[in-house]
Amino acid sequence: MKKLLYILSAIAVFSSCEQPIPQETKDWDGTTKYYASVDEKTSTTYYKPYAGFVGDPMPFFDPVAKDFKVLYLQDYRPNMAGTYHPFWGLQTKDAANYTSLNEVLPTGSRAEADAALGTGCVVYNEADKFYYIFYTANRNQPKAGEDAQIVMMATSPDFVNWTKDPLFRLRGVEYAYSSTDFRDPMVFFNEEDNLWHMIVATKVGGKGNLVEFTSPDLKAWTHVGIFMSMMWDRFYECPDVFKMGDYWYLVYSEMHSAIRRVQYFKGHTLAELKACTAGDAGIWPDNHEGFLDSRAFYAGKTASDGTNRYIWGWCPTREGNDNTKTNPDGEPQWAGSLVAHRIIQHEDGTLTLGEVEGIKAKYNVNKDVRLMAQSETGVTPDNGGGYKLDANSYALFNRLDYHNHLSMTVTTEEADARFGISFCRGSNSETDSIQYYTIMVNPESATKRKINFEQEGPKGQGFIAAIDGYVFDTPADNVYHIDIYTDNSVCVVYINDNVCYTNRIYGIQRNCWSVNCYEGAMTVKDIQLKQY
Repeated sequence: MKKLLYILSAIAVFSSCEQPIPQETKDWDGTTKYYASVDEKTSTTYYKPYAGFVGDPMPFFDPVAKDFKVLYLQDYRPNMAGTYHPFWGLQTKDAANYTSLNEVLPTGSRAEADAALGTGCVVYNEADKFYYIFYTANRNQPKAGEDAQIVMMATSPDFVNWTKDPLFRLRGVEYAYSSTDFRDPMVFFNEEDNLWHMIVATKVGGKGNLVEFTSPDLKAWTHVGIFMSMMWDRFYECPDVFKMGDYWYLVYSEMHSAIRRVQYFKGHTLAELKACTAGDAGIWPDNHEGFLDSRAFYAGKTASDGTNRYIWGWCPTREGNDNTKTNPDGEPQWAGSLVAHRIIQHEDGTLTLGEVEGIKAKYNVNKDVRLMAQSETGVTPDNGGGYKLDANSYALFNRLDYHNHLSMTVTTEEADARFGISFCRGSNSETDSIQYYTIMVNPESATKRKINFEQEGPKGQGFIAAIDGYVFDTPADNVYHIDIYTDNSVCVVYINDNVCYTNRIYGIQRNCWSVNCYEGAMTVKDIQLKQY
């Protein structure tokens, strides 16, 4: 007993002498040290549910409720074996603020044709006052003679209670199409012939094609044939056909690992649109092959309220929250956060993506922008809060938060000047800024620019393959009006209403950022930061 008391007494004395481990106090306002930060559990502007991730959005403007409904494939990681990707839903009026509808359409059982759900679409039929979902049904481990993929249908009178039609089955093999790739149905109403049209992505003799069916009532469908062939060895996922102004468009996601982006074709008529790929013609709609964004925006589909047309896609996560990480074949992780852009139609019918007004209005709290550090030479402030930067210089600014809208105007003195905007950066290259991440605007040719994503710093790897983004025309006046929106680790860049670049950059929040000049000279003015 005495021995026990002695031991307890010794422990007490030792404990009383033990010094507390000092905790570092983070001076967010007065320091530039890099801190490893993490995302919030949810994202509200570039939406991510609390549990799981967003895959393949299916937007639809509800003419009854006068709002947008966005269904998506709910990805859990891990998903249930055999049954996965039920349709969950959101509603929004401004593509900036979302209300969850939770699960809208469940999967079938492992023994049913729709054990797993795939991309589809929603329409409203004014004639019978019903909503229709057409969706891809994926069978779990199909046996010989069974379809791996077919198109199925569900209906609802109120967008709440859905009933799967047990008799509706659209099978590719009945029309000599693939039984393993027959998916992503997209339905639109054509006022020119007063019919509903369904486009399905499939293969004919091993070659990708979009095929077409028509219907007067959304119930009985007639096979029309090939709507549009896919060029070369490509496969166009998530097709979306719509008319905007005087043009018809096909927006699609190219799944080939060398491309892996959302693209579009255009035509004054449907026949002209279909001819864009006939015989592998490759009649591109613009001078950058119809690319709408970077490799970090995928499965984009559109919806219009009659005034604005928006496109929703997903921004992928990266394995281990590593900004440099892509899979061995260059593919990102599947699913992530929901990103919306506004479609801008130019006079010649070409499309680009721009700011969503609802998102712009959401970032409504002005924040100070303060110069925290700069290169030893090459940075000259002006009287209006701007800076002139010479080659090999940078200006480092105070920390960002979780939700940021940065805007600025960059003017380069030479057309081939090279500049960038960096995130996750500190001021000491030997300790806390050994690597950071830059959205680089490079001269690609005498008349072209290209956005690259690079890891800079003493231990940076430089250009990161499979994450670089967008080629565009060099502005004739060398002026770049830049808007950058971040919501947690999702970062979206817009330039001059004709450039959109989406990416995933972990660690933006709680860290400093910089503007850098690498070659030539430039001025940066009108720097503003807004948050919410």
